[in-house]
Amino acid sequence: MPFLSLSLVNFRNLSNESIDLSSNEIFFCGENGQGKSNLLEALYYSSYASSFRTHNESELIKNGENAFNIRSIFREENGITHSTSMTVERKEKLSKKIEKDGKYIKDRKELINTMPCVLYSHDDMDFITGEPERRRFFIDQSLSMYDVLYIDLIRKYKRILKNRNICLKEGKYELLETYNYQLAMTGIEIQDKRKKAIFKFNQIFGKIFEEITGIDGVSIKYSPSWHNDENLPNIDFIINYIKSKFEAEKVMQTTMTGPHRDRINFVRNGEDFVSKASTGQRRLLALILRSAQAIYYNQISGRKPVLLMDDVLLELDPDKRQMLTEKLPPYEQLFCTFLPGEPYKRYINSSTKVYKIVKGKWSIVDE
Repeated sequence: MPFLSLSLVNFRNLSNESIDLSSNEIFFCGENGQGKSNLLEALYYSSYASSFRTHNESELIKNGENAFNIRSIFREENGITHSTSMTVERKEKLSKKIEKDGKYIKDRKELINTMPCVLYSHDDMDFITGEPERRRFFIDQSLSMYDVLYIDLIRKYKRILKNRNICLKEGKYELLETYNYQLAMTGIEIQDKRKKAIFKFNQIFGKIFEEITGIDGVSIKYSPSWHNDENLPNIDFIINYIKSKFEAEKVMQTTMTGPHRDRINFVRNGEDFVSKASTGQRRLLALILRSAQAIYYNQISGRKPVLLMDDVLLELDPDKRQMLTEKLPPYEQLFCTFLPGEPYKRYINSSTKVYKIVKGKWSIVDE
């Protein structure tokens, strides 16, 4: 079990204490606004040094304070124990300090494979009904969970794209030939990795969706911005394609083709599925997409992730809820949040810890 304990200082509304996490399943039960999601956020932050709820990290600091710290202790499968410490301080500007086993970490990518977490949340609906950018983000996130080189690749592409857009805005067209080549070479690699990832996702995703809903043939369709008749990466073809957009890009002053314009959709029998799906089916698409992410990570890395489930079972009927929980992917540890009236007792076993959360404080529930 990765997480053994979590110690908090001035993180949101949570008490400045340590919480014992030495169990494979841990449930946080309490009314809305008491701190259940804040605990999941602290766990997520311990894994990735970022929040899943805000990009403004000053919001994470408790009211009236100038800094927060999160310290976690976790154990690898080989029994070796490690620690992480995350500190964010509000001075003239916000500063962040990340440590693992007492050593300073300069880049969040160094946390890859420390404590891989897969988060189920209400915002996952964006991956189904939101903008195309959100679905690209999901696939990129799935790849970044285990491939530090992909993180570097995406960062490189964004730098090239930013510089190319500056050239278009400032009329420095003589530099485009260089950036066209760099964009094409980097973009081909991104699209190849996305294509392979979605192929593996489709071997997982559609099967689970059919087992839970009875609807077959639902899959993820990847439509790269660059493609030739054979759908093979061809540098000359792509550079010529980029050049063909030049006149339009001069007017729009932005790059109109590349991986940042790729399309990812959910289809059935070749047609868009989301537009015809019910609200419940869309919710299941989002939940099963996360399960597929966890299974994909397990298959690629050989490791089981930590699952964080933030009030995501509420909107499912009892039968679907039961089926989803029975088909959860392999996990190293499971954290779930529940409202007091929810039947969480039907999901517990002899080793499950249940905490009651009230005004940022927690207490063990004796069953």
